[in-house]
Amino acid sequence: MRRFFLHGLILFSAVVFVAKLAQIQLLDNSYELIANNISIKKVYDFPERGYIYDRNGTLLVSNQPSYDIMVIPREVKEIDSIEFSKLLKIRPEDYSQMFSKAKHYSLDLPSVFVPQLSKEDFAALQEKMWKFEGFYIQKRSLRDYQTRHAANILGYIAEVNEAKIAQNNYYQMGDLIGIQGVEKAYEDELRGVKGVKRYQKDRLNRIISSFKDGIYDTLPSQGKDLELTIDIELQSYGEMLMQNKRGGIVAIEPKTGEILALVNAPSYDPALLVGRERSRNFTKLYYDTIAKPLYDRGLLAEYPPGSTFKILNALIALQEGVVSEDTKVYCHNGYFYARGSFMKCHSHASPVDLDSGIYNSCNAYFGTVYTRTLEKFATPQLGIDNWAKHVKSFGLGDFLGYDLPTGKKGLVPTSVYYNRAYPNGNWRPAATVSNGIGQGELLTTPIQLANFTAAIANRGFYYTPHIIRKIEGKRIEVPEYTEKKTTTIDPKHFEPVIEGMFNVFEKGTGRSVRVEGIEICGKTGTAENFTKIDGKRVQLTDHSIFIAFAPKDNPKIAIAVFVENGYWGARWAGPIASLMIQKHLNDSISRKDLEKRMLEGSLLFEYDKPLSGEPFNINQ
Repeated sequence: MRRFFLHGLILFSAVVFVAKLAQIQLLDNSYELIANNISIKKVYDFPERGYIYDRNGTLLVSNQPSYDIMVIPREVKEIDSIEFSKLLKIRPEDYSQMFSKAKHYSLDLPSVFVPQLSKEDFAALQEKMWKFEGFYIQKRSLRDYQTRHAANILGYIAEVNEAKIAQNNYYQMGDLIGIQGVEKAYEDELRGVKGVKRYQKDRLNRIISSFKDGIYDTLPSQGKDLELTIDIELQSYGEMLMQNKRGGIVAIEPKTGEILALVNAPSYDPALLVGRERSRNFTKLYYDTIAKPLYDRGLLAEYPPGSTFKILNALIALQEGVVSEDTKVYCHNGYFYARGSFMKCHSHASPVDLDSGIYNSCNAYFGTVYTRTLEKFATPQLGIDNWAKHVKSFGLGDFLGYDLPTGKKGLVPTSVYYNRAYPNGNWRPAATVSNGIGQGELLTTPIQLANFTAAIANRGFYYTPHIIRKIEGKRIEVPEYTEKKTTTIDPKHFEPVIEGMFNVFEKGTGRSVRVEGIEICGKTGTAENFTKIDGKRVQLTDHSIFIAFAPKDNPKIAIAVFVENGYWGARWAGPIASLMIQKHLNDSISRKDLEKRMLEGSLLFEYDKPLSGEPFNINQ
């Protein structure tokens, strides 16, 4: 019996062994793939990235040929590294450092040794590449900018890092990827698909033929072309107006949410971040921590909205029924809102109603309106939360959901915020009255303020701002960008407020930037500007802010302008907004006086001032 068991065990083992061999040789090709990966060399054929156009079909970004020197460290034999370094225009010590880095990455996989050779350097080198075994030339395409503007919108491409390679196996060391702006947001569409050619190698690692006659080879597929919503002429004009100033301009088409211009000041020429000088130029831009040209103020900078926010407080007060169009408020050059506390206001006729309160930008009127809005409720906590609900319905206090890969939320304070600031919830509406005039704890970004202006122009709704218009010639149909976002304010309340905004230009704080023949509705804003010096809160020169839309009926543009340290709304931001509106609607400028002053004007002396800790007096 034991003998039969032993024979059976031997027979069973033999059957299992034969079955496993059959599986490996006849069914499972994984070992063949492993062997092939060792004996097959893959050479990638990189596609051209998609082209980028503006809304009018103007080409903004195309491609130009570039050549990378690639290295496979295990294949490198004894070479004249000094001669090679001279040809590559690098130092011999750089050669050693770069070769060590390539070995650290992989002995067998190719990596970029020297990126982005020019056509001239490539021509001088290609004849001698046979002398440097283990190195080869990889052709790629780099971006070729057809404009010197919109760098913050377009973004740039650079070599992919190891973290991204680990996250996405499409990329390999040396591949290029979108880093900022549209290049990053639409990387998957723009990059295309790499082609692959496979070559058979012999036991000495030499290429002997195409693998299986190229049946597994693939051709590259070019990236998709994009049409953006911006008008590059309007964008360029905005950047010219913002020369020697700091801040941002955001212009939106109200009926679609399409971003017409997104100006960052100061900016830079996008061509600086192309080619072998890219790294050096990027370092200079990155470490300019004063002007911050890489910092997109239109999306990232958080400012108090100043008096532009009075418009929203007027709408909330009308919605809550605490005032009507005819409600009168007395202004004695300011507003007493608590024992010993006084909010100043400039001199104008009194009393004021909704219309004159808006066009005179009366602090007493809007301090009163805001306080009544909160006092309608049993507790200030309920009042402030109701107020914040209305504010947030205009897209403030949160990310708007636009398609650019950066942004800030801003701040709309609620009861949670003030309960933290005042222990045991022991606070009254007067403690938050600065919200009534757009100061205090409120923070907004320029794109949020432009979107809020578009919602007013639309009489109570907006579309999520976005930068993409078409992909490969097809109009985008993304629900996020085509669905209306409705505010909490009834449409009937917008008309009297819009009339007040129209009168800002006709007889109010914006009359100096009025344009004959265009019905513009807007609001000036001046935001207090504080910083900390040696632990002390110090007031600096105020920011200049302006919001506007035009025409009054069937508006085609809504705009927000921020000029840092620009004194008051009508001094810098107002003229720039007026000129941008003229440019968009008429494609010409009638107010040459404003244009000359803005193009020649500079605030560099403000930015160069030493921070002495002393408040700046605008009357000096």
